[in-house]
Amino acid sequence: MASMSDIAVHRDGATQILRFNRPGKMNALTGAMYDALCDALEAGEKDTEVSVHVFRGANGVFTSGNDISDFLASSTGDQAVLKSVLRFIRLVPQIQKPMLAGVDGPAVGIGTTLLFHCDLVFATPSARFHTPFLDLGLVPEAASSLLMPQRMGYTRAYEMLVLGKPMDAEAMLRAGLLNAIVPPEELEERVIGAATSLAKKPPAALALARRLLRGDAEDVARRVDEEAAIFARQLQSAEAREAFQAFLEKRAPDFSKVGDG
Repeated sequence: MASMSDIAVHRDGATQILRFNRPGKMNALTGAMYDALCDALEAGEKDTEVSVHVFRGANGVFTSGNDISDFLASSTGDQAVLKSVLRFIRLVPQIQKPMLAGVDGPAVGIGTTLLFHCDLVFATPSARFHTPFLDLGLVPEAASSLLMPQRMGYTRAYEMLVLGKPMDAEAMLRAGLLNAIVPPEELEERVIGAATSLAKKPPAALALARRLLRGDAEDVARRVDEEAAIFARQLQSAEAREAFQAFLEKRAPDFSKVGDG
């Protein structure tokens, strides 16, 4: 197993497994980790021996989302992390090979929105899905403002993306995001088994069927860019700086003192 900036990448037959693996930080994603994910996805798309991509976490956590320290730096002018994030969320809708995910424990922010780009998603009973963008003074990303209402309906999407209500695995199964809830000791086997089955399909027919089912990738790409422009502006706002600082200081944010940002 090779490690690239806390992203562990390895093969199981024709399946490329991308594992969030940042112990001690609940697999929070840094700019370097986003770049490592992009490098691995791009390499896997070109590699004829890779048929399927799988996203996994480690140590009972999928990912706690973006590293807030990185976002605080972005809010004060350092745009390097934002560029890495944008590279990833623009790449994911363009991937042509199947993408699967196995979720155990928290799946926060991009940990949830990434799943709407996956073709099969399995989770354990302890999986928790949370998109607290507004609580951080931000807006939805990764085309979640388009894909989540399409998949889950407007009311559930509003609950998650605006109210910031966490959802458990049973709720997400009912909403249609998950294929199955499986015991934690069976999660890896279930995901890899599904990936192995897909890898045996005729590759051209598989790619065509996926494209037809997923619809127009350009619609998704346009929404990614629209969200990204607003996200970047909000990242520089007084609201976001107060939210990030409060998070790091483990206190409740006080948005009454930031005005219009």
